[in-house]
Amino acid sequence: MKIWEDEKQVYIRASMERNTPEQNAALKERLEQIDWSILEHIQRKETVNERGVFAPLEAVEVPEIEARRDEFKAAGLDAIRAGKVGAVLLAGGQGTRLGLDRPKGTLNIGVNRELYLFEQLFRNLMDVTDEAGAYVPMYIMTSNINHKDTVTFFEEHHYFGYPKDYVKFFIQEMVPACDHEGRVYMESDTEVAMSPNGNGGWFGSMVSAGLLDDIHARGLEWINVFAVDNCLQRIADPLFIGATIVSGCESGAKVVRKAAPDEKVGVLCTEDGKPSIAEYYEMTQEMATARKENGDLLYGFGVILNYLFSEKKLEQIADARMPIHVVEKKIPHIDLEGNMVKPEQPNGYKFETLVLDMVHMMDDCIPYEVVREREFAPIKNLHGVDSLDTARELLKGCGVTL
Repeated sequence: MKIWEDEKQVYIRASMERNTPEQNAALKERLEQIDWSILEHIQRKETVNERGVFAPLEAVEVPEIEARRDEFKAAGLDAIRAGKVGAVLLAGGQGTRLGLDRPKGTLNIGVNRELYLFEQLFRNLMDVTDEAGAYVPMYIMTSNINHKDTVTFFEEHHYFGYPKDYVKFFIQEMVPACDHEGRVYMESDTEVAMSPNGNGGWFGSMVSAGLLDDIHARGLEWINVFAVDNCLQRIADPLFIGATIVSGCESGAKVVRKAAPDEKVGVLCTEDGKPSIAEYYEMTQEMATARKENGDLLYGFGVILNYLFSEKKLEQIADARMPIHVVEKKIPHIDLEGNMVKPEQPNGYKFETLVLDMVHMMDDCIPYEVVREREFAPIKNLHGVDSLDTARELLKGCGVTL
């Protein structure tokens, strides 16, 4: 049965009654391209969040990294020079919370000069490529909301001096949003209400965009994925890459030492013997406050969304179905009469895959400690905690002229 023939789908059917035959023909074509099996996950929404048994996972800490710096760096630079390392920038968001009606990466983080968030990230990458004498392919994940603006921005700024041949854009896949009964919302009479499929969908979106051929043609063996909002993010960091390769692990995660037991960060650990991330709200008080003999927190390292994955393993798990998380959200939509509704309370579900599940699908993962003041300056808000203000102070502390 076609989705528009289902009597339950009242929003789609109401829109079709208002549309012209031509509009409905175009709408049906779009509806047939959507994977509606996603709605089945509503019945399984409780079980997907069930967790196994957590246990601590030892990190490679700063003193060991310093002691083995030459070894790790040589292995990392060798991999970069051999063309085995690529990077993926997750940049699908708008800067709405920052008062910016444009892609978040276009935010000016400078004070006395223009310095864009995208620009700073590419400067961080070029620190590495200048040292290695080799470029790292950069794949930038956008969304259908900000794709055109992002590409135009890079064109206008001449890719900030990075060779255009090494930069490719792809759009994150979208999935429908629905009410609590599984009735799909409409954004307008001709468009379904869609939302991005979560930060765990980046590799699947690359595959759908046809970029696997490019990955194979370049001979990439490792992919470093990171988020746009951390302006101190070190990309394709040879020390991190080298430590992961030397360890024999198929993935690595940059982590920072928790500032306090109750800090709201996900913690890298094991779950049923495999690497995983325990979100701060999933940790018991006992877990959060447990300490080692030396006084350090037992679960003491938080993730910063900077991961290194074996490309071969990514392809293996791409064929497996990643867990779909059903998340209650506020979803703007048109009602049955065609009026726009902007809810103040959660009114339905969005469907997301999470990068933490990707970590859990790996056989092993090395937690790699970085110094918070040097590598973690997320910009979530204009002011206050994790804001543009705090990021600017951290950038200055790292010698960046603003």
